[in-house]
Amino acid sequence: MTQDCSYNELYPLQVLDDSMEPEFPVKCIIVIEPSEVCASGAYVIISVEGERLFRQLIRDDSGRQKLVPLNPQYPTIPLTETNHKIEGVIVQRNIRRKIKHYKPYEENSHLAS
Repeated sequence: MTQDCSYNELYPLQVLDDSMEPEFPVKCIIVIEPSEVCASGAYVIISVEGERLFRQLIRDDSGRQKLVPLNPQYPTIPLTETNHKIEGVIVQRNIRRKIKHYKPYEENSHLAS
């Protein structure tokens, strides 16, 4: 962690592919809160083996984690025995000024308001 207060500042990204459709269509804006922790079911920006991905993080009852795309044309990625780090959690989506908020720290509440 850094002492710089900008570490906790929210930042926007534009979705560039269809891996998270229909919830996050291409060109929508997502707002990320820098964080390395989240509840199961949260949408995350994560680095896996040096590749930066936007996926849903799911943990099973035994603690195993996997990254799930919402578009079934993309593969699910198990995180066992991988070098990975959560960079941030999605807290908001904006599609043509329609805003939706997410609660990444509450179990199973990723489809909030």
